[in-house]
Amino acid sequence: MVPLVHGEWAEVKTVAIGEIQPPVLDAQREVVVHTTDLSYFSRWAEAETFTRLATVEPQRRGTERAETVCAVNDGAEWIQGFIDVQRHAAVRILDFSHAAEYVAQVGQAVLGEGTAAFKAWLATTLHELKHDSPGKVLQTLRDMQHELEGGAASAETLDSVRAAVNYLDKRCAQMEYARVQAAGYPIGSGSVESGNKVVVEARLKGAGMHWTRPHVNPMVALRDVLCSNRWEQDWSQIATRLREDHLKERQQRQRTRRQQRQSVATASSSATVISAARLAPSSPALGEDTPLQPKPALRHTAKQPYRPPANHPWRHSPIGRARFKPYRSGHNPKL
Repeated sequence: MVPLVHGEWAEVKTVAIGEIQPPVLDAQREVVVHTTDLSYFSRWAEAETFTRLATVEPQRRGTERAETVCAVNDGAEWIQGFIDVQRHAAVRILDFSHAAEYVAQVGQAVLGEGTAAFKAWLATTLHELKHDSPGKVLQTLRDMQHELEGGAASAETLDSVRAAVNYLDKRCAQMEYARVQAAGYPIGSGSVESGNKVVVEARLKGAGMHWTRPHVNPMVALRDVLCSNRWEQDWSQIATRLREDHLKERQQRQRTRRQQRQSVATASSSATVISAARLAPSSPALGEDTPLQPKPALRHTAKQPYRPPANHPWRHSPIGRARFKPYRSGHNPKL
């Protein structure tokens, strides 16, 4: 037999699956059923997405082939849909601690929180719920509700009592604890509660722990493997998958860069063609022959040496005594 139990912390949902062991007596001589060989699946996801993703773990553990599957849960609506998908015929059991909280909620409203009368009433009522028919307990709670409605209770107290009674009445079929214990099934979701602490809270709520929303699911996926004692057999597959994903990402980046370079080269070539077309002369009309004009030959003229003109002062440089004679404009002495 395989118990299928559920839990939730914040937005992270967890399913824990294990093998039911034979009942034993605890220190208070109460029957206790333990589960062993626990494995976990946790994700931060909406209920519908989580139900789809978590299917792999129940199938791996063989819930479809198991003779009996017990679904111990906290009564949440989304969990009922989860059980319908994983194993519709599972024995659905409301976690006894959750049921006790709602019973206590009604007793506190009528008898007072922390009073001796409330403590005695709660112990008797919970013993009756665990070992007798839940219908009797529900009738007692309804009578207490009617008593409050006929008295001077506040509207807030009445709403709290009505919500508790309606919650338990809707889940009456999941509170057959006497029959469930006689069959050797568990009535508590301690396995999944501890799973939430070990798998999720130990990493997300620990002192000095830091994380961001995109990293939660990869992180709890690794912790699922670790806390399920499958690290040795699963890590090699995980590492291989990570290397393959890394290789694909690198190849994709290379393809992207290559395409970008090709796009830049194509755009540059197109711009060159357009510029050349704009600079080219207008094309002749269709059918009109245009003779090819030869390019004019380049003429290279030899550069002549510079010679100053005849009246340049350099040609009239005085020599000897003439150096001391004043220069007269237009005078051209013979040298």
